[in-house]
Amino acid sequence: MSDAMNAAPLPRQVADAYVDALVELDPITGTYLGVPESHGKLPDFSPAGQEALAELSRVTLQRLAEAEARPGGDSEAERRCARLLRERLTAELAVHEADEGLRAVSNLNSPAHSVRGIFTVMPSESAEDWTNVAARLRAVPAAMEGYRASLEAGLAKKLYAGPRQVSTVTGQLSEWIGEDEQGDGKGWFVSFAGEGPESLRAELTEAAGAATRAIGELRDWLRDVYAPAVEGAPETVGRERYARWARFWNGADLDLDEAYAYGWSEFHRLLAEMRVEAEKILPGARTPWEALRHLDTHGEAVEGVDEVRDWLQSIMDEAIEKLDGTHFELAERVKRVESRIAPPGSAAAPYYTQPSLDFSRPGRTWLPTMGETRFPVYDLVSTWYHEGVPGHHLQLAQWAHVADELSRYQTTVGMVSANAEGWALYAERLMDELGFLHNAERRLGYLDAQMMRATRVIVDIGMHLELEIPADSPFHPGERWTPELAQEFFGMHSGRPADFVESELVRYLGIPGQAIGYKLGERAWLTGRAAAREAHGDAFDAKKWHMAALSQGSLGLDDLVAELSAL
Repeated sequence: MSDAMNAAPLPRQVADAYVDALVELDPITGTYLGVPESHGKLPDFSPAGQEALAELSRVTLQRLAEAEARPGGDSEAERRCARLLRERLTAELAVHEADEGLRAVSNLNSPAHSVRGIFTVMPSESAEDWTNVAARLRAVPAAMEGYRASLEAGLAKKLYAGPRQVSTVTGQLSEWIGEDEQGDGKGWFVSFAGEGPESLRAELTEAAGAATRAIGELRDWLRDVYAPAVEGAPETVGRERYARWARFWNGADLDLDEAYAYGWSEFHRLLAEMRVEAEKILPGARTPWEALRHLDTHGEAVEGVDEVRDWLQSIMDEAIEKLDGTHFELAERVKRVESRIAPPGSAAAPYYTQPSLDFSRPGRTWLPTMGETRFPVYDLVSTWYHEGVPGHHLQLAQWAHVADELSRYQTTVGMVSANAEGWALYAERLMDELGFLHNAERRLGYLDAQMMRATRVIVDIGMHLELEIPADSPFHPGERWTPELAQEFFGMHSGRPADFVESELVRYLGIPGQAIGYKLGERAWLTGRAAAREAHGDAFDAKKWHMAALSQGSLGLDDLVAELSAL
């Protein structure tokens, strides 16, 4: 345990001492934060490694209680930080103590995905950087052994991951090692290492080969041992496990039945709006998605992978130019954001990686191409307002910008998913309100993206809790949700291709409670803005409110509305 942990007198210092100690146990987090000492290491994913993280949380909670009792511990700044730290660590401990880490198989959020993903954001400019890459590649076998040990412990306790997660991840690992149908036989790690300097080529090739073999061994074990052991296990988690995960992802004890009803109300509202826009694009279309399919071949599109990367960069550059000084007040370093193409074998959804605290690594958006070379614009514009500007990038880069004024914890590892995803969905709506979606094509794409988030609430809660489909549903009214019905419903009410829909459904099954945070988080942001606007009347300043809202650090949904309303 770090010396800083032993000397922390106030909650914000306790929180930042926790970050220091966490980085020692989790070098992946260290790299995301820009800690150079982390770059050549990987975490211990074994049961012992998981318990070490849990013990750090327990010790931190004890020190937090002591810090709050000290003079100054009850100030507004200290109180806000303490509230977040307690809520987050308590939620994380609840997940740990339920042994969820012993069945962590997911097509998006598993130790294997964390390991591969960190290579895409670590420094790779100098020979020293590539020496760290080689060291981290050599650490992959031990990391995967620890992960496998945790899954073996889960099998011993009859704690099983869903079979669909296992088969999907097995296929992803095959792609990573180059043994899928499109593979070159070298694999992702070898290709990545090939970008290093010639002076380290032999060392990098050897290390990448070791990493590739470790992933291959994990793939074989999942396929030959784990998959047969979990055959027939439930794909869904039930109400008790779901409520625990919903707290983890949303920072709130949710009324799940109310949230399910809200998802349906948004579904009906959005469907009516989509029909209006679809009529402008393809008069007489039977459904909005028929109009979207028409746009797939007849609408505006970008041809080429490099071209779409550059086009997405231009979307973000334009947003920064037009929003800065009017609806936001952006520091120069916050304005830097890069568009990237996601590595092969990623899940289908685009994503964002935040800048390091010193901004030496900028924020980046990532587009999985899924083998495509033609990219319809309707499907991308509002998505990049979500992932980039004014969405994830403006929030998370602003958090990094004000980290010294708050705490590193509040602006980095204390992030509540529903807060960030809610802001990003609010950002899409803001751009619609401001007129950036200037034609029916782009606006229908935005509404389709909003519909996807509404259907997430419906199917994620519905299938995991096996709820009844309401009588006013256009789809199987009165029946109980199953994963098969959820996939069919999602596919019927989405403009996304079938492989995307399947990837998303697997994602919801493997990360219960996360996907609902987009719409529920957006509702919190809109409620908070409406309350602040009502309180200030004509004096309400959107730019001032946005910057204050983006500078308060992370909050769970229990606290977000109250804090936003008071700004």
